[in-house]
Amino acid sequence: MTLQLDPAAQNLLFRDAHTANTFTDEPVTDEQVRAVYDLVKYAPTAYNQQPLRVVLVRTPESRERLVGHMTANNAPKTAAAPLVAILAADNEFHEELPNQFPVFPEAKDLVFGERPVREQSATLNAALQIGYFILGVRAAGLAAGPMTGFDAAGIEKDFFPDGDHSVLVVVNIGKPGENASYPRGPRLDYDEVFDAV
Repeated sequence: MTLQLDPAAQNLLFRDAHTANTFTDEPVTDEQVRAVYDLVKYAPTAYNQQPLRVVLVRTPESRERLVGHMTANNAPKTAAAPLVAILAADNEFHEELPNQFPVFPEAKDLVFGERPVREQSATLNAALQIGYFILGVRAAGLAAGPMTGFDAAGIEKDFFPDGDHSVLVVVNIGKPGENASYPRGPRLDYDEVFDAV
């Protein structure tokens, strides 16, 4: 094998991991979430920007508000998960960049296509961070159930009223429950994805 990661870790993070739809009642602690973040905070991003913002939905009132924004298929899963995280891109991420990277404040209103460049960058780089976040959840021995079936505008108004954030995904987190995942779907083979020129 040419991989450096031991086979057990490979299986935990990749081969045996599935999107979870049901969870046990075991809680997910703040310590677990902090450990996940400490592991994944060095995800590669342009200019080392860190546009990802996460809201942990802990209170029953907040959970009820969030469930109201989920599609019919996702609402029951979101209501029952031990922990739910709302992952969003901070479109004002440039305010957190070190001074040696002034490009985004200067290009605040630069537009390519229909969206400002800064927002496009926030979305792409937050998505990279989300991939790492899901791997971190798996590394903690937990399962993730990422979902995009929701009313984004409603969640943004409810949980990010400043208007500067774009919700990208809602993730249910916990120990997988009974019949937690669907059978794995097919994946493309190497030769269907890669080409050499």
